[in-house]
Amino acid sequence: MTARIYRPSKTATQSGRAKSKRWVLEFPPEFAPQIDSLMGWTGTQDMRRQVRLWFGTQEEAVAYAEKNGIVFLLEEPKPATRKIQSYSDNFKPTRLGQWTH
Repeated sequence: MTARIYRPSKTATQSGRAKSKRWVLEFPPEFAPQIDSLMGWTGTQDMRRQVRLWFGTQEEAVAYAEKNGIVFLLEEPKPATRKIQSYSDNFKPTRLGQWTH
């Protein structure tokens, strides 16, 4: 089973970058989830799916996977593209789009 090493992106609902600086090693699901016929709860027999290991750097995560013989797929983070714009730019006469309220 191939593990995935990646750095998670920041959440869309928060402006902070709390968990986006660490690296994660996690396993993909091995079995499909099963629905309990009595209660309707979803369960699984896959215990590896619950394992999520956090590392401070990419090198630590790769070293751990190699030391323990875990086959892994390394996903590099994509650089964030930011467009710096001030609030007053919304009211410029050279604005491309229509101004609506």
